[in-house]
Amino acid sequence: MTRSKYIMLGGGMVAGYAAKELASHGLGPGELRIISADDTLPYERPPLSKGFLLGKDTEEGILINKPEWYEKQGIDLKLQTIIDEIDLTKKRLHADSGEVFEYETLLIATGARARKLDCPGNDLPNVFYLRSLGDSRKIRERAKNSKQAVVIGGGFIGMEVASVLSQKNIETSLIIREDRVWSRVFTPAMSEFFERYYLSRGVKLLKNESVASLQGKDRLDVSLSSGRKIACDMVVAGVGATAVTDLFAKSGLAIENGIVVNEYLETNQAGIFAAGDVANYVDKIFDKRRRVEHWDNAVSQGQHWAGVIRGERRPFLHVPYFFSDVFDLSYELWGDSQGATQTIARGDLSSSSFSIWWLKQDRLIATFVMNRPDEERQFAPEWTKSRRTISVDRLKDQNRSIQEAI
Repeated sequence: MTRSKYIMLGGGMVAGYAAKELASHGLGPGELRIISADDTLPYERPPLSKGFLLGKDTEEGILINKPEWYEKQGIDLKLQTIIDEIDLTKKRLHADSGEVFEYETLLIATGARARKLDCPGNDLPNVFYLRSLGDSRKIRERAKNSKQAVVIGGGFIGMEVASVLSQKNIETSLIIREDRVWSRVFTPAMSEFFERYYLSRGVKLLKNESVASLQGKDRLDVSLSSGRKIACDMVVAGVGATAVTDLFAKSGLAIENGIVVNEYLETNQAGIFAAGDVANYVDKIFDKRRRVEHWDNAVSQGQHWAGVIRGERRPFLHVPYFFSDVFDLSYELWGDSQGATQTIARGDLSSSSFSIWWLKQDRLIATFVMNRPDEERQFAPEWTKSRRTISVDRLKDQNRSIQEAI
């Protein structure tokens, strides 16, 4: 049995950035152990559906820290290590190899797993789900010899993967259950813009459709709920993810859509924290609970945890943030548009330069920015966090600087 002051269970972005933050403030040799089921060092996740999938990024290039960095910092990194039993009373983690790891403080960062399609054939060869580097490797390899592809899901994963496959000159069909792309986030006008953009680049959009079944091996037949059938070489499904909490089901930890933590990322058991995709945390800015599966949240919570255990006991106050790259477009999103009473557009939605501002009772709650002045990117998160009152008329006025909306 080996003992560590800190153990991070999960080797994703939370671990990579939390380790970096701890090390920057001084970390004794052997104080930190990272236990990961993955076969790769902690790496950046966004490139998996963007640059890495496209072939622009290398595996080494997306690592958060180089291999020698962990050795230099005295961090014990256990890869391909499966924890199959936990004893939170004795503060021990048992691996399937027989190894036992004891800790003083535990950070749970087990992330989320891709949700599978709910239909026959959902695990056939050449049906892919994208969550890990290994998944992205497989999709990239299959794409080399594919002429037709079907992407299922009209959210950001589906949109990004469809963009990449289309850029590889693969005839790509995007299956969307709803009546427009990313309807949960985009306004109808935004969806219309992106749909036009995808169609102009050869992506076929099939809306109000779902997959009834998948058949085949090397070539696949995709049967849709409408009765339509599509033949293709590969299928990639982006239909959501679920938090990885199975190990803790009977542990006594509070679990509800992830592991429940407070505003300090603490669970209901002393000395145990959770962060990243697996954490259902208290969002003090929006006065609600949320579980976020985006890069920025994992980075920020990992860094915040490192501060909390060093004695910087302050609540996690962070405006949710997301960015995406599709074709030659890059955009950013801040906040949470749920409950918005008004939406204001700046720029031109017929072009690729516009921003959308969601307000609730004259306060900014969410912003979308694409190819706009830097000041819009600057003020969007700042105004959301401060809950300042916004002048709707000034925000609408395209001739006014964005600063004049306060």
